[in-house]
Amino acid sequence: MKLKDIKMGNHSEWTAKGYELPKFDIDKMRAETYRQPTWVHFGAGNIFRAFPAAVLQQVLNSGDCKKGVIVAEGFDYEIIDKAYRAYDNLSLLVCLTSDGSIKKKVIASVAESLKADPLFENDWKRLKEIFKNPSLQMVSFTVTEKGYAVPDKDLKRGLNPASVMGKVTALLYCRYLEGEIPLTMQSMDNCSCNGDRLKDAVISYAQSWVKEKLVPEEFLFYVRDSGKIAYPWSMIDKITPRPDVDVQSMLKEDGFEDHNIIVTQKNTYTAPFVNAEETQYLVMEDIYTNNRSLLELGGALYTDRETVEKVEKMKVGTCLNPLHTAMAIFGCLLGYKRISEEMKDQDIREFITKLGCLEALPVVSDPKIIKPQEFIDVVLNCRLPNPFLPDTPQRIATDTSQKLPIRFGGTIKEYQKRGLGMEKLVRIPLVLAGYARYLSGIDDNGENFLPSTDPMLEELQAIVAPLSVTDKKQDFSCLKNLYSREDIFGVDLYDAGLGERVEIMTQELFSGCGAVRKTLHKYVSV
Repeated sequence: MKLKDIKMGNHSEWTAKGYELPKFDIDKMRAETYRQPTWVHFGAGNIFRAFPAAVLQQVLNSGDCKKGVIVAEGFDYEIIDKAYRAYDNLSLLVCLTSDGSIKKKVIASVAESLKADPLFENDWKRLKEIFKNPSLQMVSFTVTEKGYAVPDKDLKRGLNPASVMGKVTALLYCRYLEGEIPLTMQSMDNCSCNGDRLKDAVISYAQSWVKEKLVPEEFLFYVRDSGKIAYPWSMIDKITPRPDVDVQSMLKEDGFEDHNIIVTQKNTYTAPFVNAEETQYLVMEDIYTNNRSLLELGGALYTDRETVEKVEKMKVGTCLNPLHTAMAIFGCLLGYKRISEEMKDQDIREFITKLGCLEALPVVSDPKIIKPQEFIDVVLNCRLPNPFLPDTPQRIATDTSQKLPIRFGGTIKEYQKRGLGMEKLVRIPLVLAGYARYLSGIDDNGENFLPSTDPMLEELQAIVAPLSVTDKKQDFSCLKNLYSREDIFGVDLYDAGLGERVEIMTQELFSGCGAVRKTLHKYVSV
């Protein structure tokens, strides 16, 4: 059973083993997409294949859509060669549900895969052709928050940028030259106001190029004109961990041969298969300048910006992401390797339940389109405990410094804004205290562990370096240099009236081996 065999027929073995196959003519879809492309997606990672590409597949299966998506990768080009082209742009989606059932679906909605860099002449030429085509409706992105950065050194490269945002702006310039053709730029990344981040990045490059007289000023007007280039906001939610060895073994037993796990030189983990949870949400702002796709037929929700913002804040600041970060920090400290295993720990389960339901949920704005209480109930009772979802606290702990101000700072600010007493917050301060202990790289047994990658890791570790895990008296004054950092926590915790409380909790967490468990149990019982 190989992915490339799908187009050759003889599907009896696949269907007998529960694999759902495409219900459309793949070659015909690819031919129509090549001639009149409508959707390009930047970011060839696992989330793309597990979610947007799978949503489109559902629409293609219905017959309501005839064209696929073209995926472009602007950072890790090995993904295209090793995970896409090696398998004729086909992949396998393995959905792992909390009730123990497994759904296996061959995804064939990707029409082309391209390397987004002028170094690959044919691919770059093809991307320019696509951007010049009036049929193109949407360019979407899952490039992570870091993908929207605009490095000064990249601006100095002029019309030959190296970053994804710079390359996309260069391609928009090609579209501008064809007659200022409208287009929608749809961020699908898991960050707040993601459409504005995309817009700001594009405008930064355009402004720089205009200033250097590399492009006419009218190009800047073009990318700023909301009637021509739209940058809708969105909220996306689906847990898509790295390819898992247990899933790999299961597929191997099935006779599915394309089960190798790929690790690129840039340390991207990918495979011909993607394992993911079944639960998913994609809510998008309904502003499109050149018609829009039919993704709502696959379950996507279109609404206004205010509702998107409320849904995003509900997820990122209340119902999921803060719980994930709390579990990541304490999971690493307590030696857990799976999120689902953490959910069997009564202290951790009670910790995140009270964090979400008692401290964060009271200040969430109800978006109506998705009910907050129902959302968090699914998180606590279905998603996080799912033993078939191979997610780890170590993965979630990646870039924690970038997540804390959004996932906790927003709730603290909302308490300030509403005049609510800070004494109501217990579990949120404990997460922030746990972060200092996490930065020390010493677990609750006194053993060293390697904190996950983070752009601020070395700087923040240097702040807590004077501290030891000991029951002996020590100087904790260094903590003021940490907990006063608005860039890390979203607020100066001392100005917010939480600094001293977080310091006390931190001291407890550092007070010897076993202190993490003891302190966690103490505060979840409050």
